[in-house]
Amino acid sequence: MSKPIFNLKSEYIPAGDQPAAISQLLKGLDKGMRKQTLLGATGTGKTFTIANVIKEHNKPTLVIAHNKTLAAQLAQEFREFFPDAAVHYFVSYYDYYQPEAYMPVTDTYIEKDAQINKEIDRLRHASTQSLLTRKDVIIVASVSCIYGLGSPAEYERVNLKLSVGDAMDRTVFMKKLIGVHFTRTTVDLSPGQFRVVGSRVDVMPISEEIMYQVEFSSGKISSIIKVDPVSSKIIKEEQSIFIFPAKHFITEDAKTKIALKAIKKELDVQLKKFEKEGKLLEAERIKRRTNYDVAMIREVGYCSGIENYSRHLSNKAPGEPPETLISYFKGDFLTVIDESHVTLPQLGGMYAGDASRKQTLVEYGFRLPSAKDNRPLKYPEFEERVGQVIYTSATPSKVERESSDQIVEQIIRPTGLIDPELIVKPVIEKGNYPGQIQDFIAETEKTIKRGFRVLATTLTKKMAEDLSVYLKERKIKAEYLHSDIKTIERIQILTQFRRGEFDVLVGVNLLREGLDLPEVALIGILDADKEGFLRSDTALIQTIGRAARNAEGRVILYADVMTGSLERAMAETNRRRETQLAYNKKYGITPKTILKNIKDITQEMESKHGKAVNAELSLDLEIFKKAYAKELKKDTGRPKLGTVALSDEERESLVYEKIIKIKEKEMNKAVKELDFETAAILRDEIVVLQERMNAR
Repeated sequence: MSKPIFNLKSEYIPAGDQPAAISQLLKGLDKGMRKQTLLGATGTGKTFTIANVIKEHNKPTLVIAHNKTLAAQLAQEFREFFPDAAVHYFVSYYDYYQPEAYMPVTDTYIEKDAQINKEIDRLRHASTQSLLTRKDVIIVASVSCIYGLGSPAEYERVNLKLSVGDAMDRTVFMKKLIGVHFTRTTVDLSPGQFRVVGSRVDVMPISEEIMYQVEFSSGKISSIIKVDPVSSKIIKEEQSIFIFPAKHFITEDAKTKIALKAIKKELDVQLKKFEKEGKLLEAERIKRRTNYDVAMIREVGYCSGIENYSRHLSNKAPGEPPETLISYFKGDFLTVIDESHVTLPQLGGMYAGDASRKQTLVEYGFRLPSAKDNRPLKYPEFEERVGQVIYTSATPSKVERESSDQIVEQIIRPTGLIDPELIVKPVIEKGNYPGQIQDFIAETEKTIKRGFRVLATTLTKKMAEDLSVYLKERKIKAEYLHSDIKTIERIQILTQFRRGEFDVLVGVNLLREGLDLPEVALIGILDADKEGFLRSDTALIQTIGRAARNAEGRVILYADVMTGSLERAMAETNRRRETQLAYNKKYGITPKTILKNIKDITQEMESKHGKAVNAELSLDLEIFKKAYAKELKKDTGRPKLGTVALSDEERESLVYEKIIKIKEKEMNKAVKELDFETAAILRDEIVVLQERMNAR
């Protein structure tokens, strides 16, 4: 047995079906089973079971979720279980992404358009760096983990190791930083940037929001100081540090020159092909595009869309699979595919859609044929690279059932919670019945009065938006959630919902798998009898499961016809209810609603600037209260009202006023001295102080 690398911390111990499930899964791993399935009903603690398996299996782990919101929730849960480990969140860093495409029918070329979320990009780099430097790593990823990422060997090889006493001058260090795609700035630093201040270079690694001040003297590194970039407070003096590249796609100069020759050679072949076929326009397009990109790579080491040349830059053969996040795992590791009935089809379908779009771009001269090798992994390639796999799902599909060496059931909830009561009501208004919307509103109002939250699922985004607006008009606090909402905002909406900042959350299919919302006591499934993807038996069981974490959970299925999917979903739900009821009776368990801390991964993304502002203000308030205590008793600076003494509230307000005046003077002084970073902090401190004073 190797030395334990994971330290699991939890106030709970495995209970119900969990001990047996953990034991069976570990035995399967020890026997070398390639694939296993954990069939875990909603609320049975599948994540806790997997956490125990990770601890005992003692290997780095990749957890794949089918959307960013679920991945964020899982990352937060694993961080709570493994506070000492490197638990990271790896998803697509695009808030908005329009891929490059060409539509021959209308002769329309759509250029790639994307909005990158810099915070998510930073977290992606933190993931890859941990994989290259640690063993106690858990990466929670979306299906973006099968897309090309750049060579881990090159990424690791070109990292800069700096040590005090190393022979290096400031100019050489700057060139090295630019060589690994850092950019120079003269203002506030962001991850992946550096600035020069006299004989010192300030640099912020791409994976952190900490600044390192590297001082040079007599051709050597004289000191390396870790500094808070906002408050400028020294955190620690370092003897050595590692700085990884600011981009994942990186190639050394010698290999770049070889790659550029290969790109030019491929261009010549493609030009001859187009000329032979009489495609002169296509030939001119690809010639102009490629020559421009080659010039950019030669001059600055990078170009827009450089990933389309990844096959040449990584010296791979045509058709060879790309390097992905999976390539950064060293040696043996465990893969967990969460909500596998949804995630597996995503993993299997990514390649075909990408290949079709790329083929059109190549045929019409917008990209070289090698661009087709900038692609996600094919599903067989993915399977070859991940080793042992555990699928987790409350509703595993035929694929998991047929391919797994064993299926481990986890039906019993340690809390004793029973699957929710199912109620079927008509959709259409008839007689005294008001129809599904008005009935749902009446049931919602009753549920909110009891202090619980409500979910509603619709068939389209437009219906979700319209229903949330209608609920607000009825004085019910509601919000909608669907795929058009940005990643970070989605997570924050769910957290606000759990905190009770609003009472009803309306969505489409984002509300199904894996979302952990124990405050929800009612779910309204509108148009439940519309057969299709969103109203299949699998989708219905998953949606019903969102109410299984609350002892008073109910689900209303609005349907005029009992479809096959409805019948199967209700039968499976009732089977699980009976199993749990028998267990509760045997052990004398009274169901209790799950109590869970309300946290989200965006808490760690809180601006360092904001943290510095709040920290400084807390300190200032204490100092000023003490310093002005005597002065305020003697002289308020205001007209006295006879001999009436100042109240505590008035005295507190005067403290705020005095601090604001002093801060304003300091801010104006900083502006005159062109110290805009300090001025910005002071400005925000003044705003916060004014808000606090007005709120008193």
